[in-house]
Amino acid sequence: MEFDSADPGTVRPGGRTARVREAVLRAAGDALAEQGFAHLDLADIARRADVGKTTVYRRWGTVTGLVADLLIDMAEQSLPRTDTGSLLGDLTAHARLVQRTLADPRQGPLFKAVIAAATCEAKTADALHRFYATRINEWAPCVHQAITRGELPDGTDAHEVIRAVSAPLYYRLLTTKAPLDEAAADRAAAATAAAARAGAYL
Repeated sequence: MEFDSADPGTVRPGGRTARVREAVLRAAGDALAEQGFAHLDLADIARRADVGKTTVYRRWGTVTGLVADLLIDMAEQSLPRTDTGSLLGDLTAHARLVQRTLADPRQGPLFKAVIAAATCEAKTADALHRFYATRINEWAPCVHQAITRGELPDGTDAHEVIRAVSAPLYYRLLTTKAPLDEAAADRAAAATAAAARAGAYL
């Protein structure tokens, strides 16, 4: 594996088709899910994507830069926030989206690999933090709307509420063999809604 001083996400595709970027990012995701971060190799990813090695090295430069771009793409491709008209409905929709993603046979291992890499590689950690910031910002308005409707006390921290919804699901993914099913998602949403109503996230 190779690293340099380039910041994650600064080496971005450009000058050729979106199809090339899509193929390379898909190949990178597949390789991450199958092999983990430690075994990623740009030449192997180029082969998987049926793209020239020079194209991959020129556009992304390093494994770190490629993973950063993959996280950017994942954030961009994530489904938009659901507006159900109630706090519990919105948090349940969010929890079920996270659950479906983490239980997916490709996405689950991919997230495990990126999270593992982020614990020991600062640039990957920065890219992962930006990914989650994007997703939290997408869903935070449902908490603001709940405050406006009178469902939550003024001063509730919207970002903390959204983090609390997904935290139990990531815990199941990373530390237990408990089923990561829709029931787990619904419990996480209900518990977070109850805690938020009680003022736990002021």
